[in-house]
Amino acid sequence: MQKDDLLECHKRIAPFVHRTPVFSSQLLNKIADTTVFFKCENFQRMGAYKMRGATNAILQLTKELRNKGVVTHSSGNFAQALSLAAKSLKVKAYIVMPSSAPLVKKDAVKGYGGNIIECEPTLEARNATAKKIGVETGATFIHPSNDLEVIAGQGTACMELLEEQPNLDVVVVPVGGGGLIAGTALAVHYFGNDCKVIGAEPFEVDDAYRSLQSGKIECNATTNTIADGLKTQLGTNTFPIMQEYVDGIIRVTEEEIVTAMQLVWERMKIIIEPSSAVAFAAVLREKEKFKNKKIGIIVSGGNVDLKKLPF
Repeated sequence: MQKDDLLECHKRIAPFVHRTPVFSSQLLNKIADTTVFFKCENFQRMGAYKMRGATNAILQLTKELRNKGVVTHSSGNFAQALSLAAKSLKVKAYIVMPSSAPLVKKDAVKGYGGNIIECEPTLEARNATAKKIGVETGATFIHPSNDLEVIAGQGTACMELLEEQPNLDVVVVPVGGGGLIAGTALAVHYFGNDCKVIGAEPFEVDDAYRSLQSGKIECNATTNTIADGLKTQLGTNTFPIMQEYVDGIIRVTEEEIVTAMQLVWERMKIIIEPSSAVAFAAVLREKEKFKNKKIGIIVSGGNVDLKKLPF
């Protein structure tokens, strides 16, 4: 993916997404012993950065393909993102969701106009159901993180951050399927000024950390983390980009995630989801590494079930 691809993507999706604010907090800077700039994608349409990639992927389809609709499998933010992006562009969206997905997420997808098809809560069932819908309807499958057009879209959040703070030393992002960190790494490569990219991941789902060490895509044996958006696995497109452009991954405990989330809620008065808090938790965990540097954090989203807060 080239620099022009990202520039064109940013221009393409601009009418359909928000340019989200960048916030900083003197108190959190003091606690972290560094300067942190939060790119607040929790204020994005549907509450997460994934609106960017979903919109770009649909816009890149021909009119003929758009008329047949799009399909994805997701139990979280991408389900909502593709539903809203499709609604904005007058395209039909088929969303395969596991039967175990929370009702609050199903209701959100319905609210954004997505057509939900339920399946067994396994990756095999999700893939098979999405494939079946594609065959029956002609809908184009859009992967939540491993689609190149999705990756480009996600990178535009970091492009905007670097426009406002061009001299960042490090950008820290949470890692799930790798779409956000791959897009961010490309944005930093093309638009950063001697800037590094570091991923943040729970110990409970540290497949990306292990993948970078082993040189091949690793799996997780368990998914016992509060950061529900980070349970997904790296893909064949996201992983090579990470190998080339990501400088490392910091793992954090569940307690550190909750502490970071609570600090942001209390001190900045903004709602962030646990997956977003993982990045700030990494900065707090390794203060010496970040001391006296300018740090950018992509706040990935703010979609929280208020009935299940960890504090």
